[in-house]
Amino acid sequence: MANFNDNNNSNENQESSPLLSKQVLDEDLKEKPNVKKSKETTAVLSSPPVDSTGHVLGWTADGLPLVHRSVVGEPLRRSQWNSSLFACLGRNDEFCSSDIEVCLLGSLVPCVLYGTNAERLGSDPGTFANHCLPYSALYLIGNSFFGWNCLAPWFSYSTRTAIRRKFNLEGSFEALNRSCGCCGGCMEDELQREQCELTCDLATHVLCHPCAVCQEGREVRRRLHHPGFNTQAVLAMVPPGEQSMARGD
Repeated sequence: MANFNDNNNSNENQESSPLLSKQVLDEDLKEKPNVKKSKETTAVLSSPPVDSTGHVLGWTADGLPLVHRSVVGEPLRRSQWNSSLFACLGRNDEFCSSDIEVCLLGSLVPCVLYGTNAERLGSDPGTFANHCLPYSALYLIGNSFFGWNCLAPWFSYSTRTAIRRKFNLEGSFEALNRSCGCCGGCMEDELQREQCELTCDLATHVLCHPCAVCQEGREVRRRLHHPGFNTQAVLAMVPPGEQSMARGD
């Protein structure tokens, strides 16, 4: 009986001990921040990413956010040209007649084709004349003094670079690396890769100038409308006809 009373007294002393209650409170306070942090971490991981415009993005299988179907931080995959460099007659599709016209212009009057290509890209008044006339002058000088068109490609190759950048197309240097894998070191540096692409654009125009201009013409005609045909719809208001109420007999 005495032992039972002693145990009860010891239990009461432990329950009423201020040191014990303080230890319990300290342990509770330590556990609560951990629970709060775990809840915040779960909320951050479960919430989908949002871009600057407020659109909710998705996740990849590796837990990386997606932006316009591409992982954030990774470059977009470049597209292929609609036709190859040596496809002189183009493709057998709805642009077949336009491809034949491009082939004839590139063979007979490349200055006109080059001017129309720049006009579709620029869409500014006077773009055709600003490109066609200097090209014609360089074309005549090159053929008169050197016997071939060796000066105009140095002036026209920038249009190929503009088309490649505007539509995110694969360049000749990247295509060469994809086929043989001999230039992997240059592909890692974006600035060095672009310098190599500029050199390839110039080489393509100098060595295969008619084919390059025709390929660019086929590309811009499939992707861009001529600025002269950008018509806007006009809403015509037709007044209602006269209405007459029939009298009942």
